[in-house]
Amino acid sequence: MDMNMGQWAGMRAPLLGLAIPLLLLLFKPPSGYGQNIQGGPQDGPHFSFTQAVYHATVYENSAARTYANSKVKMGIHLAQRSWEIRYRITSGDDEGFFKAEEYMLGDFCFLRIRTKGGNAAILNREIQDNYVLTVKASVKGEALLETWTKVSIQVLDMNDLRPLFSPTTYSVTIAESTPLRTSIAQVTATDADIGSNGEFYYFFKEKMELFAVHPTSGIVSLSGKLNVDEQNRYDLEILAVDRGMKLYGNNGVSSTAKLFVHVERMNEHAPIMNLVTYSPSLPVKNSLYVMVTVEDLDEGLNGEIDSVVIVGGDPSNNFFVERTEEGEFAIKASRSLNWEIYPYGCNLSLQAKDKGTPQKFSAVKVVRIMAKEWQTAEAKFERDFYDVCLNEISPPGTIVEAVKIKPEPYNAEYILKPSADSAFFKMNTLTGVISTTRWFTQGNQHVFNLEVLEIGSELSVRVQITIQDANDNSPTFDQSYYEMLVNESVPVGSNILTVSAVDEDKGENGYITYSISSLHPVPFKINQFSGIISTTKELDFESSSESFMFVVRASDWGSPYRRESEVNVTIHLENVNDNHPLFEKIACQGLISRDFPVDEVITTMSAIDIDELELVKYKIILGNELGYFDLNPDSGVLSLRRSLATASPKNGIFSLKITATDGENFSDPMFVNISVVHGKSPPKSFNCKETRVAQKLAEKLLKKSKANNKLKIEEGFIDLFSVNRQMPQFDKAFPTDIAVQEDLKIGSSVFKVNAYDGDTGFNGEILYSISDGNIDSCFTIDMETGLISVFLPMDREKRDRYLLNVTIYDLGLPPKSAWRLLTVYIEDANDNAPQFLQDRGYVIVIPENTAIGTDVIQVDATDKDHGPNGEIVYSVLSSTSQFGINSSNGIVYVAGQLDREFVSAFNLKIEARDKAEKGSQRFSVTTLKIILEDVNDCPPLFIPSVYKARALEDLPVGTVVAWLETQDPDLGLGGQVRYSLANDYNGWFEIDRTSGAIRLNKELDYETQQFYNLTVKAKDKGRPVSLLSVTFVEIEVLDVNENLHAPYFSHFALTGLVKENARIGTALLQVSANDEDTGRDGEVQYTINDGSGLGRFAIDEETGMIYTTDMLDRETKDSYWLTVYASDRGVVPQFATTEVFIQVEDVNDNAPLTSEPLYRPSVPENSPRDVSVIKIQAQDPDATPPLTADRLNYRIISGNPQNFFTINTRTGLITTTPRKLDREQQTEHILEVLVSDGGPSPRQSTVWVMVQVLDENDNKPTFPEKVYQVKLPERERRKKGEPIYRVFAYDRDDGPNSDLSYSIVDGNEDGKFFIDPKTAVVSSRKAFSAGSYDILTIKAMDNGRPQKSSTARLHIEWIRRPPPLTLPLLFDEPLYNFTIMENDKVAEIVGVVSLQQSSTSLWFDITGKIRL
Repeated sequence: MDMNMGQWAGMRAPLLGLAIPLLLLLFKPPSGYGQNIQGGPQDGPHFSFTQAVYHATVYENSAARTYANSKVKMGIHLAQRSWEIRYRITSGDDEGFFKAEEYMLGDFCFLRIRTKGGNAAILNREIQDNYVLTVKASVKGEALLETWTKVSIQVLDMNDLRPLFSPTTYSVTIAESTPLRTSIAQVTATDADIGSNGEFYYFFKEKMELFAVHPTSGIVSLSGKLNVDEQNRYDLEILAVDRGMKLYGNNGVSSTAKLFVHVERMNEHAPIMNLVTYSPSLPVKNSLYVMVTVEDLDEGLNGEIDSVVIVGGDPSNNFFVERTEEGEFAIKASRSLNWEIYPYGCNLSLQAKDKGTPQKFSAVKVVRIMAKEWQTAEAKFERDFYDVCLNEISPPGTIVEAVKIKPEPYNAEYILKPSADSAFFKMNTLTGVISTTRWFTQGNQHVFNLEVLEIGSELSVRVQITIQDANDNSPTFDQSYYEMLVNESVPVGSNILTVSAVDEDKGENGYITYSISSLHPVPFKINQFSGIISTTKELDFESSSESFMFVVRASDWGSPYRRESEVNVTIHLENVNDNHPLFEKIACQGLISRDFPVDEVITTMSAIDIDELELVKYKIILGNELGYFDLNPDSGVLSLRRSLATASPKNGIFSLKITATDGENFSDPMFVNISVVHGKSPPKSFNCKETRVAQKLAEKLLKKSKANNKLKIEEGFIDLFSVNRQMPQFDKAFPTDIAVQEDLKIGSSVFKVNAYDGDTGFNGEILYSISDGNIDSCFTIDMETGLISVFLPMDREKRDRYLLNVTIYDLGLPPKSAWRLLTVYIEDANDNAPQFLQDRGYVIVIPENTAIGTDVIQVDATDKDHGPNGEIVYSVLSSTSQFGINSSNGIVYVAGQLDREFVSAFNLKIEARDKAEKGSQRFSVTTLKIILEDVNDCPPLFIPSVYKARALEDLPVGTVVAWLETQDPDLGLGGQVRYSLANDYNGWFEIDRTSGAIRLNKELDYETQQFYNLTVKAKDKGRPVSLLSVTFVEIEVLDVNENLHAPYFSHFALTGLVKENARIGTALLQVSANDEDTGRDGEVQYTINDGSGLGRFAIDEETGMIYTTDMLDRETKDSYWLTVYASDRGVVPQFATTEVFIQVEDVNDNAPLTSEPLYRPSVPENSPRDVSVIKIQAQDPDATPPLTADRLNYRIISGNPQNFFTINTRTGLITTTPRKLDREQQTEHILEVLVSDGGPSPRQSTVWVMVQVLDENDNKPTFPEKVYQVKLPERERRKKGEPIYRVFAYDRDDGPNSDLSYSIVDGNEDGKFFIDPKTAVVSSRKAFSAGSYDILTIKAMDNGRPQKSSTARLHIEWIRRPPPLTLPLLFDEPLYNFTIMENDKVAEIVGVVSLQQSSTSLWFDITGKIRL
C-alpha cells in the first residue's frame, strides 16, 4: 500500500482518535499493506506482517508492563532466520501509554504491545476505549527492509461506576380493564461500565402486589386486578442496584426512580366491522347491497355502537344506512340505480363509531358493490366487423362464421338482413352461425357483404366474406385451331406464329404456360410464357413433309392439379427456288480427230435442279470464243459447229467452261477438256467424274415421301382422362350412426368421412359438406379431408341426437355428388355438478351433551345429469369423528362424544358427489357449522403441567421468578381461577392469587440451596362444585459468575522438538497454566484451537501434554505452530492462550532425485579429454547434515567398460577421457549413474544417460574395387547416351560427411563419357566400335569439412556384338526373392540371378524400381 508514513506519524491525538476508527470502518487495508518498501515480493525476500490490522485487548487501570492480549499471533514470518527485527510504534500513541517489543521464536518474530512503566497516566476506558497504533518493523543492517501494520487495542472495562436513572420520575395512565401481565411502563437506568460490569437489577423499594418490575429490563407489568373505585393512583418507588457491587459484597444502592400509575376507566377498543355483500335481483329502491355487523370489546357505554356512516365513494347519495337491530346496519339503495353509469361498480368507504368517551372510530373499510353481469355489461358483438375468407369451391352447407353478442341473452335470435348477397347464405337464428346455400364457382362476384341483426337487442354488425379463388377454370384458346403458311427459307429461330389462351382464375390458378405435344419430332419450339412458336432448325420443302400438324397445350399453375387445354396447329411449307442446278458429271475429258464431222454430237451435259426438275438451261461461258462448238441450251447436247481442220487450240486442247441455270440460280461451272488429234478419228470417248446428284435426289424424294406418309393427328381423338365419368362414392364402411361425448372440446375430431372417385385429377377430387341436420351448428366438416369436428359446444340436456345429411361432390365439370344420412347420438358427459338447495351453507346449534346417534340436520342436493352421472353420494370432507352423514339422503348425525371445551364449534365441509363411471366425477361442497352449547365440566388446567424456572442467586427481593398460567375452558364463574401455595419454604416465596405470579420474598444463596420445589393449587369458582388442579414449580438457583480471574501461562510462547519418524502418540511437550480462582472456576483444561499443526498434534485437556496424532514428514513441512487455549470451568469461562513452536527434526528417509528421469546428451567423436558431456543435477529433500557442504555422491556403475567417460563424484559432471570416441565403432553409449546421499544410512537412486556420439568427417569414400573391367558390345551412333556401368563408393561417416558426388577426372579428354554425380552411372556420349579400349579414372568426394575423396579406374573393352539369339532368354526362376539385413554392408552380395544354359555373352541390367 502506497502511504506516506510521515503523515501518520505527524497526526495529533484528537485527529487520530477520530480518523483511525473511521478508516478502519470505511477502508480495510488490502493484503499488499505491509510489504517492504523495495516493492512486491518478487523484488526480494518476503517481509511483511501476517495481517494488515491486528486486534488486542488490555484492561483499564492496568499496572505498568502489562502485555496486551491478542487472539492471533502478531508479528512477521522470518524468510531468513538471520534477520534481527525491531518494532517501533510510529503513531497512534500520543499519550505514550504503550511500547512495542519483539520476541523471536523459530521462524517467527512476535510483536508484543505492553503498557509503559513510570508514567502517572492510567488507561481509562470511559475516556478512550480504543487505540489504533501504527507499528513499523525493520531489519537491522537492512535499510530497505521495512513494513508497517496497525494494532487496534481495545481497552476492557473494570467495574468502577454505578447505575443512574434518567429520568428519575415516570408517570403513566392505564385503563382499569388492562389485562394481567400487560406491560404498562419501563424505567431506564444506565451504567457507563460495559458487559457484566454494567449490569444491574431493578426492584421496588416496598412490597407491591399489583405490579411487578422486571429485574433487568425495567419493564413494569400489571400483576393484579385493578379497581378504579377502590384506588385510582399508585406511587411506586423503584431502585437500581449494581450487580458488581453485590458480587464484591457491597449492597449500596446507586439510584432511585418514582413511577406514578393513574388508573382510569377508558374506552380502549375501537369498533370492528364485518361486511357481507348481496346482489339484489333488480336495481330498485331500498335494494339491500351490504349488511354490516359491528362488535366492540369494551363494556358498558364504551361498548355500545353509535352509528355506521358512509364516509366516501357515494358523492351522489345513491345509498343510505339503516339500523335494523343492535349491532347490525344495512346499506341500501336510495333510488333505482342506473349501473351503466358505474360499469366497474362503486367503492363505498364505511366507518363505525361507539358511544364511549372519547369516541373511537373503526378502521375505514372499503366495500365494492357490483351489479350483476346483465346489469353492467354492455351487450355488443364479439367483433365490430367480421372479415371472413371462403374458398371458391366451398360446397353448399359450408360453415362460414359464428356471429355472437356478449353477453349473450338466453333467448338471443339472429337473422340476416335481406339483400342480394344474403341469398347465397343462411343464418342459424339460435347459434348465430352463417353457412352457404349455393356454389360460388359460377359467378363473378368475389366479395359479399352481409348484415347480421340480433332481434332482441336490435344490435347489428357487418360481415364481409371474401371468396378466395380456386382452380376451377381451364385455359381457353382464342382460336379453335391454328393454320399457317411458312416460307421454307425462313432463318432458324424465326417467330412464325403466336397462340394465346386465357384463364378466368386468379393468381397462380390463372397463370398459363405453353408446350408442344406431338407424336413425332417437329422443327418448332414454343415460348412457355408468351406462346410464340419459332423454328428450331432449317426448313426444307424438298426433304421434309410439306405440312406439320401438332398440338399446343396450355396449362395453368393451380393446385392441387393443373388444368389444361389443347389446340391443333397446322403449319404448311411454301416452296422457294433455293437450290442451284447440279451437274451429274463434271471434269470431262475426251479425244476427237480434226476431221470430226460438223454437227456431230460430241457429248451431252446433264444437270438436275431439285426445285425445278425440267427448267434447266445450259450455256458455254468460256473456251468457245471461236465458235467451234455448239451447246443445246435445253438438252445439254454438245456438238461440233465448225470444222477443226484449221483449229489450233492451245496445247491441242479445247477447254470449255459450261454452266447450268434454272433461270435464277447458276450451277457451279464444269469443265470439258477436248483434245484434238491428227489421223484417223479415234472412237469417241469421254471420261467424267460422277457427282451422284441423281442418287442424292432420289434419297431426298424418298425421305419426303416417308414424311408425308406419317400418321396425322386424329381429329376425332377423345381424351378419356378429361371427362368426369364417375360419381363419388361413400366408403362401404360408412356407418348409419355414431355416438359422441357431449363434453368434447371445440375443434375435437368426431368422425372422418371416407369417400372415393374413380376419376383422375379434378374429376376425382372430392369435397365434403353437411348439407342438412346440423340444427345447433355443433358440427363442421373439413371440405377437403372429410373430418367432422366440433364447432360449437354440445349439450345433451338440450338435444341428445342429430341427423346429419353428409354430401360429397367431385370437382369435375360439371360436378357429380352423392349424399348419406348420419345419426349422431350425444352421450351424456358428467358436465353438471350436484347443487345444494342452500347456496350459503347451513348453521345449527346443539348442546354439547347431545347423545351419539342423534340426527342433527339434513342437507340435500340435485344433479341435472343422467344415470350414474346424476346419482348423488354425500360425505363429510372435514376430518372429524364426532359427526357422520348418511351417504344416500344427506342426514347428518352425532357419531362421537362432544366436548365444547375441546371444540366449541365444528365447521364441516359436506360434499355431494355424483357416481360418474367415466372421466372425473363432479361434486359440490357446502359448509355446515355446528355450534355447541357449554356445560361446566372442566377443572383449571396448568400450562404447562409442570413449571421449571431459573433464578440467579443475586436477584432482588420482590422479583417475579415465575408466571403461572391456567386455562379453564368453562364460561362464567367456572372459568375464574385463584392460585395458592401449598408450601412456601418458610416464606421464601409467595404467589399472587389472581395473576399467578410467584415472587421472591427472601434473597437466594446458591451455596445454601440450589433447588426449590413449590406446590401450587388452582381452584375455579364454579357452581355447584368448584374444581381444583395442582402443579409443581421447580426453581433452580443459578450460580452468579464469581469467576474473577482468567488462567495464565508462565511463558508467552514455548518450543518443542520431534523426530519426523516419531510414532503417532509420541509426547513432545507439556504446557501448564495457573488460575487464582477456587473450585470449578480455578480448574483448567487445555485445547488446541488454532495453528498449522491442527490435526497433527493433540493435547491432553487435563495434563496439557502435547502429542502427535499423525505421521510427520520434515520434507513436506519442517515446523508447526500451535495455539494452545487454557480455559477454566466457570459459569462464564475465561481463557488464556500461548503459542507453541514445534521443530521437526530430519531423518534420512529420502533417496536423491535427479532433475530428469533420463538424460540424452551428445558429444562429437574424437573429442579430446575433459570435454563436458552433461551435468547430472540431483537433490535430496532431506536436510544437509552439519559440516557437510555437499552431501551427494555420483558414480558410473555400468555402460562404460572402455572408460570413454568419467564423472565428478561431487558435482555429477560427466566428461570425456583420453580415449577417443569413434562413432563408426559405436554410435551411442548407455551409462548408468548411481547417486547416493551422505546420511548415516545412505540412500541412493540410479539414472540412465544415453550419450549420442556425433559424426566427424574422418573417413574418406571407399570404392568396393580399385579397378573395374567391363566388356560391352560395340555401339552405333544412334545408341549414344546409353549407360555403361555404375561405379559407386560408400563413406562410413554420417550425414553430409557421407553425401558423395562423382566425377571423371581422367580418360575422358574427348568428352565421350559422362557420369551422374549422384548415382555414379557412367554413360557414353558417342558410338564405339569393336576393338577399342577406354580407361577412365572415377573420383568420389564427400560433402564434409574438410572434404575427402578417393578414386577408382574403369576399363571398358568394346567387343563385337554377338549374333541375335534364335531362342528367347529364360531365367532359371520366374521370380526371385532376396532378403537383406538392416546392418548389411555396402557392396555385399544380395543374391544371384541366372539364365538357362547359353553360350553367348550376356549383359544384365536392373530396369525396375526398388520398393522398400
